[in-house]
Amino acid sequence: MSKISLKHSGGNVVSLNSPTNAPSAADVAFKLPNADGANGQAIVTDGSGNLSFANAGAGKARNLIINGAMLVAQRGVQSSVSDNSYATVDRFRLTHNGTDEAPQQAQVDVASGTTPYSLGFRKAFRITNGNQTSGAEASDFIRISTMLEGQDIANSGWNYLSTSSFITLSFWVKSSVAQNFYSFIRSTDGTMYQYPFETGSLTADTWTKVTKTIPGNSNLTFNSDIGGAFELWIHQFSGTAETASGVALNTWATYDGTAKMPDFPSTWYTTNDATYEITGVQLEVGGTATDFEHRSFGDELAKCQRYFYQATKIGSTNDVTNAPIAAGFYLTASDYRAVIDFPVEMRTAPTLSSNDNSASYYIHYNANADTIDRLDSFYNTKRRSIVRNTAHVSGTQGYFGMLHQETGDSNLNFSAEL
Repeated sequence: MSKISLKHSGGNVVSLNSPTNAPSAADVAFKLPNADGANGQAIVTDGSGNLSFANAGAGKARNLIINGAMLVAQRGVQSSVSDNSYATVDRFRLTHNGTDEAPQQAQVDVASGTTPYSLGFRKAFRITNGNQTSGAEASDFIRISTMLEGQDIANSGWNYLSTSSFITLSFWVKSSVAQNFYSFIRSTDGTMYQYPFETGSLTADTWTKVTKTIPGNSNLTFNSDIGGAFELWIHQFSGTAETASGVALNTWATYDGTAKMPDFPSTWYTTNDATYEITGVQLEVGGTATDFEHRSFGDELAKCQRYFYQATKIGSTNDVTNAPIAAGFYLTASDYRAVIDFPVEMRTAPTLSSNDNSASYYIHYNANADTIDRLDSFYNTKRRSIVRNTAHVSGTQGYFGMLHQETGDSNLNFSAEL
């Protein structure tokens, strides 16, 4: 019978079919290489010849981050909005303060021939800096964030109260400016704690994989509920109002809004039109970064729609004019209502935003078209919404009316974001 063996760095050989050759020490670990050549998932033995993958319990759907491959951008692929909001890539938000010129955000293609491309990544989230003519001031910052519900951490399998239990963060990053960048994780249930870390010195215009293995801490709290509790803040710059020279990296500490990270290099921030790109964000239980869990676009979209659902396609020229949205009726001649069912149950009853442009929608009833500029919420649940217009409709009480999108700039968005 053939025998497959693994050789430990110390020289011991473990046979897959012969426990008698196993070393006596427990938890001897081996690592298989990932596709990118880095150390991959660990194989461990319990000292009795039994071998298993270190993160075997994670199984399918091990990545706790939603849209980490930046595939889904329901709001549009590019935005120059100046407010701090979700505007392009789902589940990732750009915020900034004190900027002389607001940064821009976009979903962009990963170039072929790069390592992320060879590993299956096709999209990235790009931040383009403005022209910060007044320099790097104390209260200035530009940063990306994503947030997880408390129940996603509490039920993940990570024993976050134990220093010998780990969660691993990994992502790919590229900056047009060579420098080191700082970021931090914040827990917000109970007493808030922070975990600062760095990317290390990045080479300009070169993709780099960042991996951080994070231990638990007895002071952490994650409630098993739908509230935001685990926050990842990836900074492009942060001024001295929220940094300090003595902040220790790679350790948990009580959250301090004036000392979240070490003092930040300002090279990127003071470079006009500097860019920062990120993709492949993964957070998984265990002490090893495994290969990225690529999910289908449909699976990722459904996960995103728990937090945001766009019932009309903003700014698209692809089959939006006259597109049907929902069926409804005239409660009175001046009160039209329609029911919109959400494709998945949302995190909580969402809020509706609707544009206020002339002739954004129309209601088709009894061979008539009733043109309206906006829609408002009448009643929302996690599963559906009743939308209405009482300002500009002039129908016939009791008539059925099909709600349509009139123009490509219609804006009908439901948000249950953290």
